Amino acid sequence: MARTKIELPEKFAFKTQLSIRISDINYGGHLGNDSVGSLIHEARFQFFKSLGYKDELSLEGVGAIQADMVIVYRGEAFHGDQVELMVAVTEISKVSFDLTYLIKEVGSEKEIARGKTTIVTYDYVQKKKISVPQPLVEKLCS
Repeated sequence: MARTKIELPEKFAFKTQLSIRISDINYGGHLGNDSVGSLIHEARFQFFKSLGYKDELSLEGVGAIQADMVIVYRGEAFHGDQVELMVAVTEISKVSFDLTYLIKEVGSEKEIARGKTTIVTYDYVQKKKISVPQPLVEKLCS
């Protein structure tokens, strides 16, 4: 079976650093797959805050729902490691946008994982997808 591939963009819009907590470690003694999803969620939340939004429910009057997530594991991380998470906007459509992530060890080029999520803009009151607001598109593309 062929492995899933996530191509990295040339430029990332945002980066942050996080520490691997003991609760992120699995029975194999390294960063667990469930925790990689949590790290990606934290990076996405911080990315939206860097754009001036208070949370993922307040994006120019619409909310965000993660429609899917793909993670490709490239290396191990351990308790206490510092990792850098980078976020890029890689595609925008009428009602969604894709974010691509790179997780690597701080101070080296060692890749831990790559990820990709599709974020759908959503009206939580009407319970339906809604167009990505133009002011959000402009911030995502800046």
